[in-house]
This record gives sequence, C-alpha cells and structure tokens, in this order.
Amino acid sequence: MFAEILDLAVQAAENSFVQVTAFVGAVLLLFGYLDYVLAGRLVKMIENSKRFQPIIGAILGLTPGCGGAIFLMPLFPRRIVSFGTITAALIATMGDSAFVFMTVMPKQFLMVSAISFVVAIITGYLVDLLPLGERLVQKFEEDQERRRLEHAAHEALDHSIFEEETGITHEEWAHIGHAEGDDIDLILHHSVKGHQPTHSLGYKLTHSAYAVYWVFISIGLVLGILDILQVDINALAVPHLGLVFGLVGTALSVIMMVLSKKFLVADTHEESEMKLASIKETLIHNAQETAFVGTWVFAAYLAYELLVLFLGSGSHAAGEALITGFLSQTGLVAVLIGVLIGVIPGCGPQIIFVTLFTRGLVPFSAVLANAISQDGDALFPLIAIDRRSAFWVTVVNTIPALIVGFLAYLIEFRLL
Repeated sequence: MFAEILDLAVQAAENSFVQVTAFVGAVLLLFGYLDYVLAGRLVKMIENSKRFQPIIGAILGLTPGCGGAIFLMPLFPRRIVSFGTITAALIATMGDSAFVFMTVMPKQFLMVSAISFVVAIITGYLVDLLPLGERLVQKFEEDQERRRLEHAAHEALDHSIFEEETGITHEEWAHIGHAEGDDIDLILHHSVKGHQPTHSLGYKLTHSAYAVYWVFISIGLVLGILDILQVDINALAVPHLGLVFGLVGTALSVIMMVLSKKFLVADTHEESEMKLASIKETLIHNAQETAFVGTWVFAAYLAYELLVLFLGSGSHAAGEALITGFLSQTGLVAVLIGVLIGVIPGCGPQIIFVTLFTRGLVPFSAVLANAISQDGDALFPLIAIDRRSAFWVTVVNTIPALIVGFLAYLIEFRLL
C-alpha cells in the first residue's frame, strides 16, 4: 500500500507542475506585468467614474488573481468607491484559483466568469440603493479620531525594508488608495506586514532563488504544451524528463512557499504595492504566488487520488464510480459546501475546491457558487481596515452565491 501511495504522490507532483503550475506561472507573470504597467492610472479613473463604479469593480475583480480587488478595499473607507463597488469586485473575483481554472478548463472558466460578472454588477448596484454602505463608512469615520492619536507613536517607523527592496524612498512611495501616514497606512503597512524582514533566511533565499524558479517554470511550460499536444514527455531524448521536472518543480514550489511563509494568503496589499513599484519585485512576488498556487494544486491532486483509492478499496475505477454516483444525488450539498468554503478568506481552500472540480469531484453548480462567494486574498485588507465592513460584505456576497448556485444545480441535475 505504501508503494502505491508513493506512486500516487509522484504522479500528482508531475501532473500538478507540468499540467497546471507552469501555466499558472506564465499567466500570473503576464497579468503581473500588465498590473505594473497600467495600475498607476487606475485610481484616478475609478474616482472620476462614480456612475460606473460597480461595473469597474466587477471588471477589476474578474482579472485573475487578487490584485485588482485588493486595490479597491482601501478606497471604500475613504469614500472614493461605494460599498456596491467593493461588493461587485469581491463577487467577481476568484483570486488565485482563477489561474488554475483558466489553464485547466478554459471553457468552464469563461462560463463561470461571465455569470459571476453579471451577478456582481447587478448585486453592486442593488447594494448601492441601500443605506448599508453609508452607515459603515460613518462608523469607520467615528473611529478615525482614536486612530489618529496612535499616529504620533508611529512617526519614527523604519521604512528601510521598502527602500531596500525597491530602491524607492518612502517619501516617493505611490500608495494605492491612501496616503503616507494616514489611518489606512498605519493599518496596512505598520500593523499588517506583507513581507519578511530582510535579514531573515526566508527573505534571502526567496529573493535570490526566484530566477532559478522561473527557469523551471519556463521549461515546465514547454513540457506542458508538448503534453497538451499528446507528446509523451517521458519518452523524449532525455528519459523521464517530465517526471524529473515535475518532481523537482513541485519540490521547489513547496520550498518556496514555506520559505515565503505563505500558507493561506498568497498576496497582501503591501506586496501588491511593491509589485507596482519595481519590475524585480513583480518577478519575486509572482514567483512566490506561483509557488503558493502550485503547492495547493499538488495537495489537491494528491488528496483526490488518495480519496478515490480509499473509496474504491484500492480500485481507482470503483472509487471514481462511487464519486460520480454521489455527486449526481447530493449535488445540492456540494453547492452549500462550495459557498461555505468561499466564505473562508484566503486563496488556499479555494484553489483546492477548484482543483477538485477539474478532477470531476465537484459539480459545476458548486464551483459557480464558490466563485461568487469567495473573495480570495482581497478580503484581508478590508478585515485589517474595518472588520465591520468585511463582515457585511461577506454576508451580502453569500446571498447571490446561494441563489445562483441552487438555480445552477436545478438546471444541471434536474433539467438535463
């Protein structure tokens, strides 16, 4: 049995890296570069587009990863965007699980994205008709005086970490959605840290080994393309090339994630700002984010294979037959589970849920409900700034997730 489990782990490592992680890295790097080029003009455009803010929020949420939605969170307490705007962004976002979804099942990804986008816009405008957002901002503003008193104790804070990483002094630091020294700055940059100390071993290794990791991602991408073209990548001139790169690539992903200390959260507001300040930081933090996604995908692949083996009492075919029968009869429970997992902040659980869908363990209605419910890493900045607003946006987003998920379930299992 041990040999069989070991074989499953090896297969999961190879398949997750070659079939998913390498493609995720390529797509993540592309969107990271686009964010680096375009994000400087974004806040001003949003501020000047009051009537269309929920639509803009949905568009930013729809972009793969958490960056677009993360940028919006500090704008709500400052009255730059409405509560409906951040609601739309969080409904539309799939966080880092979007990278897995789009690389493995692009057609289904587009379907989920289109539905989430429409639901996000409708919900955003409906929420802005209610007084909830105004009340939340008023409550936040009532707390500002108390927070301002704390600023004096932070005047001498050390900004050397940012200067070391980007080469930009803190006076020139272009914050997103807030200013140096204001209430939100104190929370996002002085209370919630988005990186490790520069003297730590994890920092030194991740900031020196990221180039090696990108080399493995590049080679893995080539092997992944060959695999899609039905080429046996383990029968090339170099024997077992796919297996070797899959194992080493997955091992590097796990090591990179551990050294980065990213276990549930792949991206923070501070790191998002750092990526916009320096193309080198974009490469470093996107490598860490790719490793985070790759590790969770490997965990999901292995968990799936072990579950199938266990259910089938050692027979893979029997295990898959049991899973198929279970889903056809209890899909409604899967929808509820998808919504509840979506409520959990962070990308890790969502990556596993989407990966299980790509392996046939989760119905479409459940992954759609999860996509609408989940917020990726984007909720963390709002939790840090104002827990009250974070709580209510989660409650609001759960409602359309349940409604749309149940409707999709009826269509998927009752009308087909």
